This record gives sequence, C-alpha cells and structure tokens, in this order.
Amino acid sequence: MTTLEFKIEVNAPKEKVWGVLWNEETYQQWTSVFGEGTYAVSDWKEGSKIHFLSPNGEGMNSIIYKKIDNEYLAFKHLSEIKNFKEMPVDDANQEWAGAMETYRLTENKGQTVLEAKMDSVEKYIDYFRATFPKALDLVKKLSEKK
Repeated sequence: MTTLEFKIEVNAPKEKVWGVLWNEETYQQWTSVFGEGTYAVSDWKEGSKIHFLSPNGEGMNSIIYKKIDNEYLAFKHLSEIKNFKEMPVDDANQEWAGAMETYRLTENKGQTVLEAKMDSVEKYIDYFRATFPKALDLVKKLSEKK
C-alpha cells in the first residue's frame, strides 16, 4: 500500500473548511468527483462506524479512528461494501483492510492549509493522483464562497 499526500491552501477559516468537508450537502458536492451521488452514513463520532457509499450500494466500511473538530479527522478502512452489505475481510477484499485516510486543517493568517493523506492499493494510485486534487479544488471553491 502507498500513502498519497495532497495539500491545498484555502482562503477561509478552518471552521468553514471543516463544515464544507463534513456537512452532508457539501460533502456530496466535493465527493461527486469520485462518483456522482457519493454519500456517507455515520453519526460522525470518534470510534463510530462510517459507510462511504455510491447510490448503487458499493463503497467502504470504515471507522472514525480519530476526530478533533475543525482540525483533524482520520478514517480507518475495514472492508468493502457491496449491495449495501459489509463484505467480510477475506483474500478478495483484504487489500484495503487497515488503510488510513486523514484530513488535517491548520490555519495561518486567515488561510487554511488542508492536508489529505490516504493509503491506496497499487491499481488505484493513478486514479487518486488525478482525482483527489479535483476534489480538493471543489472544497476550496465551496469554502471561499461568501
């Protein structure tokens, strides 16, 4: 597994960027670059389960590993989801088990630096390198709206 790192500067306070990242409506907007209609199901509390899903029920079963409001959110991916059902961790889908995805916000003079890191299996590295910056650009645009 390879850890990919992405960074973008946003001309907005970190509280606003945090809201854009994790509020249901704006989350669905910026994650649409990964797949139209992508959404998350969770209570958004540290230690809780979270399902990242496409409209057809494909996605990832994860937990919220660490959460510091307006600063840091880490997801630990456990297994894939197919047809809205968590798949057992077996040879077919264990390659994602334990993968981490993190988001860190730091503020400096009204600017927020958003750093995202994610573990990826080899076959998706090029896809994420091309797609993740587009998602962060959308976060930036949504956060900088007045």
